[in-house]
Amino acid sequence: MDEERRFELIRATPDDHLAEFAHDVREGLTASPKHLPCRYFYDREGSLLFEAICALPEYYLTRAERAILEAHAGEILARGFGERVSDPITLVELGSGSATKTRLLIAALLRRQGALLYVPVDISREMLEESARGLVRDYPGLRVRAIAGDYADGLEHLTSLRGRKLILWLGSNIGNLERAEAIAFLRRVRERMSEADAMLIGIDLRKDRAVVERAYNDARGVTARFNANLLARINRELGGHFDLAAFRHHALYNEAEGRIEMYLVSVRAQRVRIERLDLEVSFAAGERIHTENSYKYSPEEITAVARAAGLRLLGHWRDPDALFSVNLFGRAP
Repeated sequence: MDEERRFELIRATPDDHLAEFAHDVREGLTASPKHLPCRYFYDREGSLLFEAICALPEYYLTRAERAILEAHAGEILARGFGERVSDPITLVELGSGSATKTRLLIAALLRRQGALLYVPVDISREMLEESARGLVRDYPGLRVRAIAGDYADGLEHLTSLRGRKLILWLGSNIGNLERAEAIAFLRRVRERMSEADAMLIGIDLRKDRAVVERAYNDARGVTARFNANLLARINRELGGHFDLAAFRHHALYNEAEGRIEMYLVSVRAQRVRIERLDLEVSFAAGERIHTENSYKYSPEEITAVARAAGLRLLGHWRDPDALFSVNLFGRAP
């Protein structure tokens, strides 16, 4: 019963999200070139596949970020908030997923202040509720106010929270935004931050092409299944007739732009009907659906993005192999 009192779920995502999904699928598959928003990866099946990706030997991002947090969680809190513990910190996370790495910061904050309010925001309600219930079970001093919604829903809620806040944006989720979009989004966050708040962002670093491409083309094909789940989701929710075997996963590193580009490629000329859209989509052999970008940053680019967004860099940490970075920002004057 105590666990129930310490858990609250706010369903910010409207129940008719299917209409938005249908709109975006129609718009993306009738465009030239074809594209689908990467946020639709994360239904229940997609979220589970992504958790499997995070455990793959090729996927360095999760291990590297975890290593940084394990080594520096206490230092991060001290750098952002000093040693004073009289004013408790609220932990907010955008795109929380399973919150596995977040446990390191939750534990550090509980050691620091004894009790903690954690506000995770995630588009997958099922994954959010499962992870949140696990957290309140494992940490008696923790309260969780979970928001099932997108980043905009999370930012809307941010203004209602009192006191000091640490805002997390981990997993290199910033990489899914175009660089100008990342600056614009960070400006929106900054507008909702007080001078006492801090924001911690996991950012993947530019590196050798082979290392990056292996991370998105794993030998077991888990990333390929994750990518194809977009089409499977259209089949499940919109009455699509995609033959998943008629599309192949393709991920390449665009070195000039500093980004991984992910596609689903039609292996033959074909037409696919989507019943709920009353739509038939034609594909040429070799035609691609763009599903995701994942931008990588140099240290200079990280500083430039922060400055353009009105943030100041308080701390920058890397894993021992310098593959990944965790960056702490405050609001610039």
